[in-house]
Amino acid sequence: MDDPYQNNVNQQGETYPTYGGGEYTYPYQTDYPPQEEEDAASDVTEGHDDDEQMYEGEYQGIPHPDEIKEARRAARREARMKARMAAEVEEETLPDQYESIMEDCGHGRFQWTLFTVLGLSLMADGVECFVVSFALPSAEKDMCLSNADKGMLGLIVYVGMMIGAVLWGGLADKLGRRQCLLYALAINCIFSFLSCFAQSYGFFIFFRLCSGIGIGGSIPVVYTYYAEFLQMDKRGEHLSWLCLFWMLGGLYASFTAWGIIPHYGWGFSMGTEFQFHSWRVFVLVCFLPSVAALAGLVFMPESPRFLLETARHDEAWMILKQVHDTNWRAKGEPERVFQFSQIKMPQAQDDEFIEIQSETGTAFQRFMVRHMTLVKQVMKNLMSLAAPDLRLHGLFIAIVWFTMGFSYFGLGAWFPDQIKYLQFEEYESNVKTFHREKVEHFHFNFTLQNQVHKEGEYIHDRFMDIEMRNVKFEESLFENCYFEDIRSTDTFFENCTVKNTVFYNTDLWEDSKFIDCKLENTTFLHPKKGCHLNFQEENDILIYLVCFLGSLSVIPGNIIAGLLMDKIGRLKIIGGSMLGSAGCTFFLLLCFSQWAVVFFQCLFFAASAAAWNGIEVVTVELYPTSKRATAFGVLNGTCKLAAIISSFIFGKVIGITKIIPIILSFSALVCGGLLAFKLPETREVILQ
Repeated sequence: MDDPYQNNVNQQGETYPTYGGGEYTYPYQTDYPPQEEEDAASDVTEGHDDDEQMYEGEYQGIPHPDEIKEARRAARREARMKARMAAEVEEETLPDQYESIMEDCGHGRFQWTLFTVLGLSLMADGVECFVVSFALPSAEKDMCLSNADKGMLGLIVYVGMMIGAVLWGGLADKLGRRQCLLYALAINCIFSFLSCFAQSYGFFIFFRLCSGIGIGGSIPVVYTYYAEFLQMDKRGEHLSWLCLFWMLGGLYASFTAWGIIPHYGWGFSMGTEFQFHSWRVFVLVCFLPSVAALAGLVFMPESPRFLLETARHDEAWMILKQVHDTNWRAKGEPERVFQFSQIKMPQAQDDEFIEIQSETGTAFQRFMVRHMTLVKQVMKNLMSLAAPDLRLHGLFIAIVWFTMGFSYFGLGAWFPDQIKYLQFEEYESNVKTFHREKVEHFHFNFTLQNQVHKEGEYIHDRFMDIEMRNVKFEESLFENCYFEDIRSTDTFFENCTVKNTVFYNTDLWEDSKFIDCKLENTTFLHPKKGCHLNFQEENDILIYLVCFLGSLSVIPGNIIAGLLMDKIGRLKIIGGSMLGSAGCTFFLLLCFSQWAVVFFQCLFFAASAAAWNGIEVVTVELYPTSKRATAFGVLNGTCKLAAIISSFIFGKVIGITKIIPIILSFSALVCGGLLAFKLPETREVILQ
């Protein structure tokens, strides 16, 4: 019987197996499923020991089934290895390729245009931090605010900015950088405008809260947005230059407050219910940077890095080509061609639940499904910041943000309050005291200021068209007197007797200005409504000058940070600046005069400016694209929380002690500065 297995062997020794006999022969297929070992065993060798067995096809060169099985396993292992390597290469290639694309696009007109537009957004954020503090001395009189109301109004902006930072940062990773920034600036513009006309405290504080929520998205979205248009060797320097606009916001706010608020006539009134004084004009002017940023942003494209992350490949390619052509056309080389026709993309999955619901249900159901799904996606992205690979560095950078915000914003609010306290001390030291004076038939037609009158007698006297500033009458007698057109500030009558006296068109109200007084046959006619607004006292030009100089002193720190950020590294900038600022806080013990406070305030702000630049640059570079804005928003919200805490604590100890603000600020800055050196250096890191 012929052997059914036949082999053809060429000269090189390669074997081509065939199956069958005669004219019908078929190639032997090694891909057939392997036979079982007992089926593959030869009947001839059955019962022999393994060492003595010999495969009958071995002499013909036919592979053993066990060898075939092992070869297949090796092939599958190799295929899986190649697949994993290909996936890793695919994942790593996009950041590398995107960096190459940005280098090919160059740095030119497009980046500078975007720099200006986003800078205006940061300028609006800087203005928002100052606008309430400048308007508050006038607003508290215009709306008759108590001390508790003043404190709440001063902190409500930071509360809004804290909420806005987390909200818009989270949404920017899902909806897009440009779209969220448009929404945030629009909300800020609308509610800033409405707050100018709010006559009651409730509406005003609500509008400023909403305005803060809007502008709170500015910092996290702006830095994320701009960084994704920069190549690696330009990123640190140009993000530092962008910080200058925040300082310009402080200069703009203090300069306009200085020029507008003291001019009481720059306003109008409609009866006694609607008052539009000059401080409202100032609030109106302060929302102009936000309007300008909003108008410019309309003409800017979305971040192509975000579009690639969300699988919008064609849009990203068109924007990158626009950046390339804009830059090289401005440099006189319009003939240069954008060389990248294919761009790698990470694997992105659309939400199937949204797609299913978009075809069914009512419009309200589709609206609810999409927005609830968006909320879940944002919360999931927020929770992913606690992943093991991000947890430790995230905790370190959060502590650095918190300590920097605690000391910077806390002392920033403490400096003006300390100056006011020193002014008050100086004012109190010059109080004139009149004891048991007796004045009859006298016409008071001049300002009474910083005086205390004890056990005096005023009979048949006339007080007409005058101002009373910090005047106090104690245990005095007023008989047959006439008060007309009186404007008072911190003026009180305590334990006095008032007989047969008329008060006409004054703000000396019976229920608030007369404390434990005995009023006999006394008449109050046409009392003034609202609180008296004394611009000469409440709007001291020195306060505006202090904030102006404080903002101006930031310029050297910003310049140094911009020049050295890519040379010595981010961590040395942050740590050195924070430790230098900590040293400056000890000089605050020498602040015994107003101008000493101004000088050391400028020194502190100049030393700490570089740290802010470094912190913001590291935050952008530390997180991947899908989490970058979310992480920045959470960290910036942490900073605003620290500002709220420190402003509250430092405000409570004004006039009591300087030790607490100094010790707390020093400890926070030293802790944050030392911890900054534990962060990873991101100077030569490609955005992931």
